Amino acid sequence: MKVPVLNKEMAWNWITKNEERIIEISDKIWELAELGLEEFKSSALLADTLEEHGFHVKRGIAGMPTAFEAVYGSGKPVIGIMGEYDALPGLSQKAVPYKEPVKEGAPGHGCGHNIHGTSGLAGAIAAKESLEQTEQKGTIKFFGTPAEETYDAKAFIVRAGHFDDVEAVLSHHPSEMNVGHLYSTLAMNMAKFHFYGVASHAAYAPESGRSALDALELMNIGVNFMREHIIQEARIHYVTEEGGGQPNVVPSYAQSWYYIRAPERDQVDQIYEWVLKIADGADQMARTTHAVEHLTGCSNIIPNKGLSDLVIANMREIGAPQYTREELSFAKELAKTITKDEKISSLRITKRPGWKDLIEVLIDQTIPDAWDEGEVLPGSTDVSDVSWKTPTMEFTTATWVLGTAPHSWQAVAQCGMGIGHQSLLFAAKIIAGTVLDLMTKPELLNSIHTEFHQRMKGREYKTPIPADITSPLELVNKSPTFIKR
Repeated sequence: MKVPVLNKEMAWNWITKNEERIIEISDKIWELAELGLEEFKSSALLADTLEEHGFHVKRGIAGMPTAFEAVYGSGKPVIGIMGEYDALPGLSQKAVPYKEPVKEGAPGHGCGHNIHGTSGLAGAIAAKESLEQTEQKGTIKFFGTPAEETYDAKAFIVRAGHFDDVEAVLSHHPSEMNVGHLYSTLAMNMAKFHFYGVASHAAYAPESGRSALDALELMNIGVNFMREHIIQEARIHYVTEEGGGQPNVVPSYAQSWYYIRAPERDQVDQIYEWVLKIADGADQMARTTHAVEHLTGCSNIIPNKGLSDLVIANMREIGAPQYTREELSFAKELAKTITKDEKISSLRITKRPGWKDLIEVLIDQTIPDAWDEGEVLPGSTDVSDVSWKTPTMEFTTATWVLGTAPHSWQAVAQCGMGIGHQSLLFAAKIIAGTVLDLMTKPELLNSIHTEFHQRMKGREYKTPIPADITSPLELVNKSPTFIKR
């Protein structure tokens, strides 16, 4: 008779025995470097591999061909794992410690999503291997989540109900440090404003013209005056995408593109409503009309200390990676491309206690407790929408030398070689161990849920995506390379 005990060592041994194949999958996604919602080969590789290991895969969920859900097991608890695999435009880079693109102008994995998707996959399969050997009830759900960098795909997957029965979710992201963060992020709305006027000869008949560009500029001016009277943590950025053809023709069309961010979802909603009224006022001044194209949006992260503590405990039980001589040599060469001032700035931003002690450190091999409860990261992510539905933890592992900027060629280079591989295998073990803990310790899962409900008091999740947007596919042809974070 099988013994109903889930063995973490069994899962970790599976990762060790299969590390060559795990690295091969990550490197293949690194080579493919497909942009958001175009990750056909990358998502297929992950989905096919999960299918080969006994997972039931649903492809094309939430109306996105490169999104999928893979399920193994039955009954409760239901534990989710997320994996991303989209690349960034213009960051093509070889796995060398100096700047050299594989193909000039091509995409590259400057945020490590080749590792992100593969660590989740390996952790899910390893946990499944242990689950399979027991009579323990439980369900593992792996979510293949495309287009984190651009289209907030997870928010669409949440809206479609795929996380409704999930009791906790784990996600891993490459970074500089090994930690289960407790920071939040900025909620966001993304919209384009299309202004319509009347063309005329700017010198001969200016009185007949209605300048769409005037309206756009008046809106921008109004928004900039508004900044004095909103919370200082809010962020508003915009660009003018179209502003006319030539100066002697009054522009009949102009287009701007806005991001509106703030620490709380309701704050974004309030600021956004004000921005919409400013656009209305610009029309009155310029005698134009306009249309608003609300593209997408995301919420702010709801952290969970119980999940953070559990992830960190697994990190310490496994032990941080030890690097080979070749990996350290690579790291030292690459570190020469990062100035001391850049490194200090990167460390200071973390607000980590004792960050100055890391200035002369090459790769951070420590595993600190989370120090960032109450901090708000000045960026946005669609992981946040999942965190409003169920306890969620996106932890980080040291994948880059300290001072490496995300979305840089240095990050791409390290994600395709040994330092990145070490982070990948470490993260996969953390995921597997944490999943098995959640499945065998109901009191722990209960306490995590108690904390979740306490943090959600006074909050109610409302999707930030307008009902008339059926999926991000509608956005792809309009702005195929826009970057959110």
